[in-house]
Amino acid sequence: MRTRSTFSISFWISTARRNDGSAKIYARITIDSQRVNMSLKYSIPKENWNRKASRVLGRTKEAQEINTYLMEVETELFQCYRELRSRTPHITPQMVKEKYFGEDEKQVTLTELFEHHNLHGAHNLSKATLSHYKTTQKYLLAYLKKEYKCNDYRLSQLNHQFVVGFVTYLRKLHPIHHHGRLSNNGTMKHIQRLRKMVRMAVNNEWLEKYPFQKFKIRMEKKEREFLTLGELREIQDYQTKIERLRIVKDLFVFSCYTGIAYIDIMNLTEDNLILGIDGKHWISTKRQKTKNSFKLPLMGPALSIIKRYQYHPKRRTDKLFPGISNQKLNSYLKEIADSCHIRKHITFHMARHTFATTITLSNGVPIETVSKILGHSELATTQIYARVLDRKISEDMSGLESILDIKFSESTDDNKKVIEN
Repeated sequence: MRTRSTFSISFWISTARRNDGSAKIYARITIDSQRVNMSLKYSIPKENWNRKASRVLGRTKEAQEINTYLMEVETELFQCYRELRSRTPHITPQMVKEKYFGEDEKQVTLTELFEHHNLHGAHNLSKATLSHYKTTQKYLLAYLKKEYKCNDYRLSQLNHQFVVGFVTYLRKLHPIHHHGRLSNNGTMKHIQRLRKMVRMAVNNEWLEKYPFQKFKIRMEKKEREFLTLGELREIQDYQTKIERLRIVKDLFVFSCYTGIAYIDIMNLTEDNLILGIDGKHWISTKRQKTKNSFKLPLMGPALSIIKRYQYHPKRRTDKLFPGISNQKLNSYLKEIADSCHIRKHITFHMARHTFATTITLSNGVPIETVSKILGHSELATTQIYARVLDRKISEDMSGLESILDIKFSESTDDNKKVIEN
C-alpha cells in the first residue's frame, strides 16, 4: 500500500443546462487518479475563461474578485489535505471536499460503529458470540494499521476493495492459540460479522453505498466428525485415578447421550430435572446460543452420571456438575483420546455431533425429533448432521434384499401355478 499520494487542484467551467452563454465555475480535486468536483458560487460568460491559466480573463473588479476567490479556495483545499494527511495516509478526494465544507465532523468511523454495535447489539448476543465479534473488530484494526497505516477508518471510505483486502489479510493470519492459518470458513465468519455491522451502519444512514454489493461469501461444506459406537464405548469404559479426567469423561459422555452443548451443561441445575409425561426423568432447559427451549428424556448412561455427581465434593451448590473451562476440557479430552487409542481430533462439541449422528439419526430417530432435542431454530441446521452411515446403508440394503427375495419367490410360485393349470 502506498504511503505517498499525488494531489492536485484544478478549476474548469461547465455550460451544461445553460443557454445564455454563461458558464459555472467548478473546482476539481484529484488524488491518485480519483477525483471529485465541487461547484463554486460564481458564473461568468464562457468567453471570459482562460482555460490554460484556469482563471478569469480581464482586469475588471469582478474578474479580480473571482480570481482572488479561486486562489483562496485552492489554498484552503491544500490546507484541508495537509490536515487530513497528518491524521491518516489514506485520503480520498471526497474526504478533502467534506473537510472543506465542514461535513467531515459528521462522519462515523469503524471504531464508533464497533462501540455502537457492542452497546446496542449485546442484548441479542451470547457472551461467546459477542467475544467473536470483538475478535473480528481486533483483526480489522490490525488490518487498518498494517495496510492503511492508521488507527481508524471512516465508513464513507469502505468499498469492495477494502473488503477484498481484509479477506486477503485474514487468509495470511496466524492467530494465537491456533494450529495454522485461518481456514476459509473461519475467514468467512469474520466477513459475515463485518457485513452485519456494516448493514447496521446502512440502516442507521451512516453509510450510503453498501460495500458488500458485489462480494459473495463462500463457505466450504465440511463433514462433521463424530465418534462411532465402538469409540464411544472405549471412552465410556475408560478408567483412571486422575479425578480431572474422570470428570471430563463423564461430562463428554453425558453430552454424547443428550446432545447438550458445553455452556448449557455448565448451566444445568436441579430445576432443569423434571418428570416427563412417561413418568421418567427428563431435562428441560433453554439453549443459551439460540434461546430455544427443549426437553428430552434421560437415557440410562446420562441419568447415571447425574446421580454420580449428586453429592460430589467439587459440584457447585447451584449446578448439576463441577465447573471447568471449555479450553481445559478440550485439552483433557485429548489425553483421554490418546489413552483410548482414538486418532480423531476430539473436541467437546464432537459429543453433540455424536449424539446427532451415532446415537439418534443412525438408529432411526426422525430428524424432526433430533432437531427439537438439539434446540435448533431451523431443520436445515440439523440436516448437517443427517449423514447416512455405512452400517445403516448395509442394514437398509440387507432389509431391501430380503423383501425382494420374498417378492421374487412369491412371483415364481404364482407363475408355476398358472403353468400347472
